Amino acid sequence: MGEVGLIFNPKNNMFYLGVDVAKAKIDCCLLLDPTSTKRKTKKFANNKHGFTELIKWIDKLKISRQSFHAVMEATGVYHEQLALFLVDAEATVSIVNPAQIKDFGKAIAVRTKNDRMDSFVIARYGAMIQPPAWKPPSKEARVLKALLARRDAINEDLQRELNRQEKSGVTDTPELICQSLSDSIKFLKEQLKKLQQDIDDHIQRHPNLRDDYELLITIPGVGPKVAGMIMSILHNQYFKSAKQLAAYLGLVPVERQSGTSLRGKSRLSKTGPPRARAVLYMAAVSAKTYNSDVKELYERLQFKGKTKMESLCAAMRKLVHICFGVLKNQTPYQANFIQKACA
Repeated sequence: MGEVGLIFNPKNNMFYLGVDVAKAKIDCCLLLDPTSTKRKTKKFANNKHGFTELIKWIDKLKISRQSFHAVMEATGVYHEQLALFLVDAEATVSIVNPAQIKDFGKAIAVRTKNDRMDSFVIARYGAMIQPPAWKPPSKEARVLKALLARRDAINEDLQRELNRQEKSGVTDTPELICQSLSDSIKFLKEQLKKLQQDIDDHIQRHPNLRDDYELLITIPGVGPKVAGMIMSILHNQYFKSAKQLAAYLGLVPVERQSGTSLRGKSRLSKTGPPRARAVLYMAAVSAKTYNSDVKELYERLQFKGKTKMESLCAAMRKLVHICFGVLKNQTPYQANFIQKACA
């Protein structure tokens, strides 16, 4: 279940609307006064009709679109249509990592977990943190993201069928099943080939995508899959720095140390899309051999006694920094060149 909480911030004359979107509906809780518990609640469907009813509800409360700032958690794909609708309605929208909302709730000592309290935490986060406005990605960026997601899905289906075919070779599997598997694998491979051509054509049709793609593949270790993935992320979301991008991808080390009693090993946060990390892992394996910057870092960490996995994780992070710097500077990759934009 999702909730919406609204709170007026007299400092900037803004109402903050916290949004946690569910698959089928949006539960709304309107906080009338930040100093009291007075509120209004209402439910809307998570579709265009429901979004229209939400805007009508806000209009009835005599809240102008210019003083309306919606802050919502990123909930897979379920928040995207609402975010686009609200931007088109001239509202300000911010999309926040759910982990930030959770940590904020802990910071203000909220221990109760229910829909009513969740809406209050999200609204408070917006009023106190005032997160930056979200800029909708271009249509071509959204199409690229959808194409890459579809390619990944077909790849997973193909791998499952290949696994079944391998298993059928060592079991007493009927010939009809074997033929079905062969037909399915052939079909998926054809679909994958066609989809990859569609992705290549889409990139070539749009100069902004084509230019970024050509810059990224100048980086040793970065191939078409990594380039497409990085482009899709950076064209659909805004990051101030390479560190922010690395954190989004879950490549930031998390330490577990406290005094002298706790000396745990550092590990990756592993937040963000796991598929992206899998692609970057394979790229780092290649880059530690063929990319001089990544190779130098990897070998230096190995010399210091770091494990291979720790060194590879650092190589993944380094590769992301290089990609970010190349795109931000709009300059082809140069070995041993310090990118200030990556700081």
